[in-house]
Amino acid sequence: MELKIPDLCLVVLVGASGSGKSTFARKHFAPTQILSSDYFRGLVADDENDQSASGAAFEALHFVAGKRLDAGRTTVVDATNVQRADRAHLIELAREHNVLPVAIVLDPPEEVCLARNASRPDRDFGPHVVRRHRAALRKSVKFLGKEGFKRVHVLRTQSEVDDAVIVPERLLNDLRHERGPFDVIGDVHGCRAELEELLTGLGYDLVRDDEGRAVDAVPPAGRRAAFVGDLVDRGPDTPGVLRLVMGMVEAGHAFAVCGNHEQKLVRALRGRNVQVKHGLAESLAQLAGESEEFRERVERFCDGLVAHYVLDGGDLVLAHAGLPERFHGRASGRVRSFALYGDTTGETDEYGLPVRYPWANEYRGRATVLYGHTPIPEVEWVNNTLCLDTGVVFGGKLTALRYPEREVVSVPAHEVWYEPVRPLVAAAPVREPDVLALSDVTGRRVIDAAHLGRITVRPEQSASALEVMSRFAIDPHALLYLPPTMAPTATSRRPDVLEHPEDAFAEYRAAGVREVICEEKHMGSRAVVLVRQDSGAVYTRTGRPFFDGGLADEFLARVRASVTEAGLWDRFETDWLLLDAELLPWNAKATGLIKDQYAAVGAAAVGALTSAADVLARARDRGVDVADLLSRTESRLSNASGYRDAYRRYCRPTDGLDGVRLAPFQLLAARGRTFHDRDHRWHLDVLSTLEGDAFTRTRHLVVDTADDEQVAAGIRWWEDLTAAGGEGMVVKPLANLTRGGRGLVQPGIKVRGREYLRIVYGPDYTEPANLERLRQRRLGTKRSLALREYALGLEALERVARDEPLWRVHECVFAVLALESEPVDPRL
Repeated sequence: MELKIPDLCLVVLVGASGSGKSTFARKHFAPTQILSSDYFRGLVADDENDQSASGAAFEALHFVAGKRLDAGRTTVVDATNVQRADRAHLIELAREHNVLPVAIVLDPPEEVCLARNASRPDRDFGPHVVRRHRAALRKSVKFLGKEGFKRVHVLRTQSEVDDAVIVPERLLNDLRHERGPFDVIGDVHGCRAELEELLTGLGYDLVRDDEGRAVDAVPPAGRRAAFVGDLVDRGPDTPGVLRLVMGMVEAGHAFAVCGNHEQKLVRALRGRNVQVKHGLAESLAQLAGESEEFRERVERFCDGLVAHYVLDGGDLVLAHAGLPERFHGRASGRVRSFALYGDTTGETDEYGLPVRYPWANEYRGRATVLYGHTPIPEVEWVNNTLCLDTGVVFGGKLTALRYPEREVVSVPAHEVWYEPVRPLVAAAPVREPDVLALSDVTGRRVIDAAHLGRITVRPEQSASALEVMSRFAIDPHALLYLPPTMAPTATSRRPDVLEHPEDAFAEYRAAGVREVICEEKHMGSRAVVLVRQDSGAVYTRTGRPFFDGGLADEFLARVRASVTEAGLWDRFETDWLLLDAELLPWNAKATGLIKDQYAAVGAAAVGALTSAADVLARARDRGVDVADLLSRTESRLSNASGYRDAYRRYCRPTDGLDGVRLAPFQLLAARGRTFHDRDHRWHLDVLSTLEGDAFTRTRHLVVDTADDEQVAAGIRWWEDLTAAGGEGMVVKPLANLTRGGRGLVQPGIKVRGREYLRIVYGPDYTEPANLERLRQRRLGTKRSLALREYALGLEALERVARDEPLWRVHECVFAVLALESEPVDPRL
């Protein structure tokens, strides 16, 4: 016995005590989906049978149910629910969150319920309770549909319960599996000739019947049309438009959502009392000349239209009047009403028409929303939404959008078919796409990153980032990306080192990554370079300008000249490039840090320990037993000298830009494209074409993690790099963006050398006791942070490539900086 339920709904189990609801729930639903009244009584009163705690228990249950439904998760309420008042609260909860309520009634014979209760020691109430439950149920079971439940399943025998199978069904508006591409067409309003002309211009082949009437349009290979409603009324040939669109939909060549005019036409065709105005009279008069069979077909078609569709994996939403993100993929009267009519401010304009609420100005959703309803003279993108009603029936145009190409195609009206009450006017002013607002980044933020899902930024993290961004960051128009933090390799168990490449190779091998690339880790400062043909920016990984005064312009001029010489403008058909790089030497940016922190510590330690060692040596020579203390002091002096040598290796004289070098290692983006789909060898090959005194190449080695000889060669390469004074290397999946068995894998793992880590952990970190203590470092938070920031960076770049509004790009960039305030050991 199949019990069909929507794949997003609120399931209400109904039945007397002992009817088997909890057993049924555990059999058919995940434990996290089930909210049991007994369990919540236990939470609030430490006793699942304490009926005096029911009020508080149900208050908590409803709260949790609301949170689940708000997140789009099917929820099952396991309680008796035999009283109408109890069910009313749940139906209202479903309506509040725009999901469908479903009732599953378990109504076995009374003796079955009594026997089950008798077998449970915690059920010591008498049989009268079961009889009262069943009496209440019998009174209401016939009326559950009228109460508001969209589906009601009643199971009366044990065999029905045993044979029941829950079958989740897609909502009618769920077409996420339809990937397109699509040609989305605005309000037609009976303008058949213009529709035929537009379809022909889009490459569709019209199919005509024996009377020459268009009854279908065959799309170009792989494409389909989609109509955003209001096919009817006002125009000269509503029947002709319907005949064509109905044929396309029936043939699978098109989709169509309902418009408010279709809904009103259905009511009129059914003889309901409607006001015959706004073009309805014209439609009824034209349909009167058609056959009864055709009118019945029109009524069925228009009545069957869904209020909105979610397509292309959730990336595209079609609704006649538009739809805020909270309504996408939901089902309720409120959602349908908004999709058909939109919302108003409660005001009327000088023509007596309602003023539409500008919902698109506040839209922040991931999905592109295409709609019509309110005619405008020219289409204009507003926060990833587009109105396609360009008033063809009023003498404007009939407009389509090619999706995902975002190409607008229009044909002019053949004449003014219907005089508008209100002249076609431009849409209400909207925020310019490159203007930012404080509300874009403050408070709790949830960002949909395509490669990792939802990433949350807490309010206190937003506040921390706002302080840095507002005071120190470069112009946000140039701040298109911030690089992520990088996780170190797993802590080595070798006795003399904290990090070793064998652990990085093993981690990637375990994740199923066969080929990795080892890149020399330059000891400098992370830099992002935006080079434009006439301007640009060089900034740090916290968004601050790298150079003061005119040095930035001079540096960018050098980079620009190299890009031009390498022919990269033409190669990538762009006027800008974004590079991820390391700027050398370290002291070019960190002079103050080196002098005030590292040099001061090194000088003090070497000076003090040298004097101490001299004093102890003289005492030893006099026969004093200070051998152990002298040995420890000399060891510490050696460590301090190593510490000073370590940071000195990465410092060299610079004068202005003399001595400054850039080591680019990844080409992040260009106009209209990103490059994380290209392997790292490709990136290094492209960047190796940049020549001149301003550049340093990044040495690298490709390693097969399943080949012991290549792994050994990779380890030797790291040993040679670090022995020569290098910081270490970064190991990355050669293919760049990579997924493993557990999802997104780390984009890079740093393996730092033993001597370099003195700068990080202090001069004496190599002492055995200190090394053992440091092996307890916890990497989980750092690794999670690295993945989240990486995904946010990719999301920012992809939004830039799609030419989305600046606030959409900047919320990702800002989020990377906000996450940097997460409490993580800065030495990792």
